[in-house]
Amino acid sequence: MPEVVINGPAGRLEGRYHHNPDPLSPVAVVLHPHPQNGGTMNNRVAYTIFQAYAALGFSVLRFNFRGVGRSQGRYDRGEGELADATAALDWLQTYHPNASSAWIGGFSFGAWIGMQLLMRRPDLEGFVVASPPASMYDFSFLAPCPCSGLIVQGDKDELVSEPTVAKLSDKLAKQRGLTMDYRVVPGADHFFQNHAQTVHDHIVDHVSRKLSPQLAEVAE
Repeated sequence: MPEVVINGPAGRLEGRYHHNPDPLSPVAVVLHPHPQNGGTMNNRVAYTIFQAYAALGFSVLRFNFRGVGRSQGRYDRGEGELADATAALDWLQTYHPNASSAWIGGFSFGAWIGMQLLMRRPDLEGFVVASPPASMYDFSFLAPCPCSGLIVQGDKDELVSEPTVAKLSDKLAKQRGLTMDYRVVPGADHFFQNHAQTVHDHIVDHVSRKLSPQLAEVAE
């Protein structure tokens, strides 16, 4: 899996990239959990999202936010991290100008950043987020949410209560033209310990349904 270096707004960003040589392949950027709580691009849930996109034929990038690993800069309360995510998406789309679609994936803090990026980039077609921190951060900026997507949540999440995520999903689902695919994983905590395969399967099922039959065949 190639290591890549991206020129970010606060310096170099360290990343890992899976390449599909088909110039029409879809692309996705995956965002990791909170940098100050040990979150990195190698987080198991973020990696599961990355692997699911790769299995579906995406060219997919995951990277460390500023100040994490070998990425330069320092934590910037979400504002700088959103700028990092924008730079990462720009990098990916520069190398794939003919991509059939572009998606975002994110876990926890990364889900919050990713959904903010949706509001800035109307070219994004879909999203996959796990454990979005609806009880910790304000998601009212999704008014309206620009595209449909998948939300995966554990019903035993000790950091983000499942009812708050269900409420967020319901609110988004009521917006005109949107379909929210909300999937609860029974027995799963915030980090989906022992449930990574279930998360992977939910993502593959959702994305393959939304994209072409050819991509669905790739995932099988």
